[in-house]
Amino acid sequence: MIVGPLRSLSARVPGAVRRIVLTMKPQVVFVLGGPGAGKGTQCAKIVEHYGYTHLSAGDLLREERGRPDSKSGQIIDSYIKEGKIVPVEITINLLRKAMEKTMMANENKFRFLIDGFPRNQDNLQGWTREMDGKADVKFVLFFDCDNEVCVGRCLERGKSSGRSDDNRESLVKRIQTYLQCTRPIIEQYEQQGKVRTIDASRSVDEVFDSVKKVLDKEG
Repeated sequence: MIVGPLRSLSARVPGAVRRIVLTMKPQVVFVLGGPGAGKGTQCAKIVEHYGYTHLSAGDLLREERGRPDSKSGQIIDSYIKEGKIVPVEITINLLRKAMEKTMMANENKFRFLIDGFPRNQDNLQGWTREMDGKADVKFVLFFDCDNEVCVGRCLERGKSSGRSDDNRESLVKRIQTYLQCTRPIIEQYEQQGKVRTIDASRSVDEVFDSVKKVLDKEG
């Protein structure tokens, strides 16, 4: 007599969970800095010690670019090779789907590090337009690093990373894009008191010591 209702309830649970998850707001920390500033390395350590979920805008785009059935793959490929910023609609769609997937799998995983986004004014406007009221940006974690140090790190990484943009020609373009487009975004958030700056030119452990002080204070 009870089996029927239980089965019916079980069948409804996934949808119910989805509705609950979609009413929750992801708590977001934007992670910004030049190419080679160590964002990915530090995000991995934050995930290990603080339980955040790391979403790299660049990794999501590269993954989408590599999918044979992706409608956006060729567009993404051409933008990345030129060191340009991929259209915001594509990036936000990938980020949103990744956050929803994570929260659907575990409702306690609602804190996200979004690495490498927003990278320009169009990104910021797109985020505001698409995600305003749907996610809370707590602050920006800014890894500040000398350009030459960044270039050296990327060239070293390029020996084993297999990334097509870890070469000097692409790096020059990426750093120019960063200085012209991303730094103004960081400055905007600074005016709102939302930037936590980390000296990223030091060793990995030294940088993470500074990161821990920020995260322990922010909660």
